Amino acid sequence: MRVVVTGAGGNIGRAVVARLRRQGVEVVALTLEPATFEHARVVVGSAGDPDVVAEAFQEDTDAVIHLAAIPAPTLGTALDVFAGNTRATFVVLDEAARRGVPRAVLASSYALLGMPFSPHDLHPPYYPLDEQAPPQIEDPYALSKLVDELTGEMVHRRHGMDVVALRFPFTGDTPRLEKAAADVRTDPATGARNSWAYLHVEDAAEAAWLAASAPLHGFHRVFLAAPETLSDRPTEELIAAHHPGVPIRTPVPGRRVPIDTGAVERLLGFRPAYKLPGQDG
Repeated sequence: MRVVVTGAGGNIGRAVVARLRRQGVEVVALTLEPATFEHARVVVGSAGDPDVVAEAFQEDTDAVIHLAAIPAPTLGTALDVFAGNTRATFVVLDEAARRGVPRAVLASSYALLGMPFSPHDLHPPYYPLDEQAPPQIEDPYALSKLVDELTGEMVHRRHGMDVVALRFPFTGDTPRLEKAAADVRTDPATGARNSWAYLHVEDAAEAAWLAASAPLHGFHRVFLAAPETLSDRPTEELIAAHHPGVPIRTPVPGRRVPIDTGAVERLLGFRPAYKLPGQDG
């Protein structure tokens, strides 16, 4: 099996490349800056450059895992973030589709809902959140992720490529997650825009591998999250304090994350393996 990974030099990208290599997959790593990957062919350049992407797809490819993006609206101008992200996604999927690549995995985001980077204090329409929750987009990054998903849906309809959009929450390695948990437990408001959700980067890599290899057809968008929140307080207590008046459609017991991850479990059989120390939910 051969898989192209864009954004291979990022935190999730490196974890994905390592996970694929453990599986015996032949990897083509597309990265913006020169980098070294054991047992992988490296292509250096922008995922928004058709010539660079064509080089990555110069061999027969079974799947592409597209992770390349500017990951926050604060890391460039609004035009850089929106146009750069959406261009890269279109170029990668278009080049892959025209070469007959049968599967694509997109790094989408919980931020697509609009809350994390909004200039205003937004509240979700309901809890637990699911894939039917309407976005409230007020920033270019969230808008780019919505367009990325629509691009994946279009490519599926036009070319028949199977596409999975993984809506990652706040994601990091163990030290990053432990720091975030300490911040949230000191001040729960710091996690409210993200619904106190997280995912370990190794779980993100496992989900990407399953999305690239599991038997499935069609276009799918799915939320991911660890089963417990970053907080040490009951989730419904957090919701009442920081998102007052938001309806809770089904109970969220204990410290359960207020995101319904049933869709990704049904689609891929994915369950996160990592929990922060002290979590037993």
